[in-house]
Amino acid sequence: MIHLSSIAISAYTDLVRLLKDDALSGVEGKPMLKERGDKAYWYAARRIGTEMRFVYIGEDSDETRARIDRIKELRAMAKERQAERSRLVRILRAEGMTATDRATGSILSAMAAAGTFRLGGTIVGTSAFRLYEGELGVRLPLGGMANTGDPDIAQFEKLSLAFQDQVDPGLAETFAALKFDPLPALDQNRAWRWAQGGSGQLVEFLTPAFGDETIRDLPALGVNAQALNYLNFLIASPIHAAAIYRSGVLVQLPRPERYAIHKLIIADRRRDGAGSLKSAKDREQAAFLIKALAEDRPYDLTDAYAAANDVGPRWREHIGNSLKRMRETKAIIDSLGA
Repeated sequence: MIHLSSIAISAYTDLVRLLKDDALSGVEGKPMLKERGDKAYWYAARRIGTEMRFVYIGEDSDETRARIDRIKELRAMAKERQAERSRLVRILRAEGMTATDRATGSILSAMAAAGTFRLGGTIVGTSAFRLYEGELGVRLPLGGMANTGDPDIAQFEKLSLAFQDQVDPGLAETFAALKFDPLPALDQNRAWRWAQGGSGQLVEFLTPAFGDETIRDLPALGVNAQALNYLNFLIASPIHAAAIYRSGVLVQLPRPERYAIHKLIIADRRRDGAGSLKSAKDREQAAFLIKALAEDRPYDLTDAYAAANDVGPRWREHIGNSLKRMRETKAIIDSLGA
């Protein structure tokens, strides 16, 4: 396993910080706090005609409050930040960090500008795996496990319903500008997959299921989504990351330890028939992440492993079946006392 240089790690950390600053400085309106149950969330409120518009900023935290306190300063320094972000991206490219390809980068950039990731959209699948380099400080392996995958975007249905905000422009408008069309579905009015003419690029929207894997609505994103079991574990408590495209794009990813354990589950669910190649790729990605996490974040890994096993016997069975086929990975987990 090849680790990134300290220069690359520092540059990546600074890039994510600057992108977070930009995400807040671009929101217009007066910040205000709203409480829901035992949590609180920040919105920017501004009047449009006779109505008030509330733009979601993020969950209340010390980091969010610190940025809100500096919002005037952040807005004044926007041009300087963009120049610095471009410089950091050049450093990361020179240090050999994997850049996001043009097709994927243009899609992520457009969705970020519309507010997809600000409103809880989380990249899942191989597109997420490719973006863990900076977060974990290790180079991605060459080969099939890191081959570019079409970006899949997941969001909690309840979270989407709870937001008093929506993407702007709507994703249907965003996709139309990028020459994407909705793919036919059983319910013609509830498409959850979009394909780009010419490139063949595909974007899918997903949401956690707790039983029936049906098509659901995601109002905040203005799209429909395929509900999938086990997805709730994957996208809980996501993290911010930077896609290395132009001067950087702020996106949201699953926590790497949850991604790794989720891949163990999914690999066993689809190991037979046409899913066998995907199952092998799932195990490869899980093995790589578990090895990296065991070196630098063993407690994060063991916590995620324990949390998944505690859900119930079916979860333990899927994880156990995958690990039976992964001797080295099982040995790593056993050595951590997980």
